Amino acid sequence: MENQKNNAAKFAFFYMLSLVALIFMALSVGMIIFQIINKSIVDIINQYQGSFSPDQLKFAISALIISTPIYYFTSAQIHKNLFIGALGKDSGIRKWLTYFILFVASVVMIGWLIGLINTFLDGDLTVKFILKALTAIGISGAVFGFYFYDIKREEIEGKKNKVIQIYFYASLVVVIAAFTASLFFVESPSQTRNRKIDDMILNNFSMIDNAVSLYFHDFGQLPADLDILQKESEFLGEKDLQDPQIKGRFDYKTLDNNKYELCANFRTSNQDDDYKIDYWGGESNRHDSGYQCLQRKARDDSAKMEPEPVR
Repeated sequence: MENQKNNAAKFAFFYMLSLVALIFMALSVGMIIFQIINKSIVDIINQYQGSFSPDQLKFAISALIISTPIYYFTSAQIHKNLFIGALGKDSGIRKWLTYFILFVASVVMIGWLIGLINTFLDGDLTVKFILKALTAIGISGAVFGFYFYDIKREEIEGKKNKVIQIYFYASLVVVIAAFTASLFFVESPSQTRNRKIDDMILNNFSMIDNAVSLYFHDFGQLPADLDILQKESEFLGEKDLQDPQIKGRFDYKTLDNNKYELCANFRTSNQDDDYKIDYWGGESNRHDSGYQCLQRKARDDSAKMEPEPVR
């Protein structure tokens, strides 16, 4: 008993750290599965809330890499001390913190289910709702069930428990499976960098579009080239006319009346990225990888700065 009191701070540290790691690990597994579902099942009426998010997937992978070894290490230390009797089964630290973990697992499960039911009532696909609900219930239920079983065990000291061992190995298999599956859906760091550079190009295109629309409003025609456009524009800088990486100027081509093209070398394709297409202003920003010319249409309306997509 005296030894337990002396090590109370250590055991409390292990329990609290395992709880934090468990939260990150469980949520990360859920997020990965949710994003795989979003990627595999597209819902046309939920382009934003239920769309695939590479950023969320990357966060989940990062959290899983860090939290998993911490959780299994701290849990192993807890069960090791329980087995050798250094931590008693009736210890206040064990009871209070285990029930606290049960409380957190219950809150997470309730929150997940409330969110899922809300998206379902908002028109989410039934198949996606069922799969996500099963995922949330499965993860939260497994955590709750394990810790509820663990706190109710009568024989602990010197007794190896098969249920505990099965839980540890089974949960580890699930974590590894989720991590492995995520690698088939996540972008590589180089792909992410290239996509962000392409987003910067589209942002520069937007700046040019605004300047062209103002020029067309003021002069009733398109500028002959980008030099003239820059000279007449108060907010358009040289960097807005260039590829952000190679610093080469974009190609600008007039077509007919108020129609023109902006051309650049794109590193990636956004043909399948409907969220980004909507974010950057519509179909006129859809492009493949490589040298691409995007058609634009200037408006004689200074109050509406963004160009209309060419039909």
